[in-house]
Amino acid sequence: MDGIVTEIRDTLVRAGSAEVRAHSDHFFKKDEEIDPYGVKNAEIKAIAKSAAMRLADSPKADVLAICDELWRGKYEEMVIACELAYSRRDEFVQADMRRFDRWLDDHVRNWAVCDTLCNHCVGAIVEKYPKLLATLRKWTRSPHRWKKRGAAVSLILPARKGLFLADIFRIADALLPDPDHMVQKGYGWLLKAASEAHQDAVYDYVVSHRHDMPRTAYRYALEKMPRERRAEAMKK
Repeated sequence: MDGIVTEIRDTLVRAGSAEVRAHSDHFFKKDEEIDPYGVKNAEIKAIAKSAAMRLADSPKADVLAICDELWRGKYEEMVIACELAYSRRDEFVQADMRRFDRWLDDHVRNWAVCDTLCNHCVGAIVEKYPKLLATLRKWTRSPHRWKKRGAAVSLILPARKGLFLADIFRIADALLPDPDHMVQKGYGWLLKAASEAHQDAVYDYVVSHRHDMPRTAYRYALEKMPRERRAEAMKK
C-alpha cells in the first residue's frame, strides 16, 4: 500500500506546475479549501486509471485502504481516491456507505471533490441499494455545506435514468430554503438532470416553487427545458 501511494504522489509532484495551480484558483471561491499540486484533469484521470489497472487483482479492502491514505493528501490525491473507489463499484456493499459518509465529513472542502465523490461512488451505491436514500435525506439536515450539496448531486446520474423522482423532489424540498449558493446550484443541477426523463413533472415542480426557490437554483433547474418553456417560466 505504501509503495503505490508514494508512487502516485511522486508522479503528481512531477506532473504539477505553478501555472496550473494558479489557474485552479479561478474555479473556486475564497471560502473553499483547495491545495493542489497543479496537475491537469486529464493527467489526474490517467494516473488514476493506471493505478486502478495495477490494483485490479487486489482485494477491494486493500484498494479502499489506499483511498483512505490518499484522502489525507492534496486535491489531486482526493480525486484519485474517488476514482479508485469507483473502479470497484461492482463490489460495493451497503456498509461501504459509512466510509463514503466519513470521507465527505472529514475531507471534502470544495465543490469539485464533493461532486467527484458523490456523482460517482455515492450515486452508484445508492442506485444499488435504494434504502440508502434515507442517508441522503439525513444529509439535507447537516450543518456541513458539502453534505447538503452531496445529498443532491449524488442522484445526478440516477436522475438522468429516470430513477428516484419522488426522492429527488423530497431532497429539493428540504434544501429549498438553504441560503448557500453551492447547495442551491446542487439541487438546481439535480432538478435539471431529472428533467431529462421527467420534463413535465419537473417543470410543474419548479414553477410551483417560483416564489420560494432562489433564482440560482431556478435557472439551473430550467436549463434543459425547451426554449418556450424556459421563457414562460421566467415570466412567472
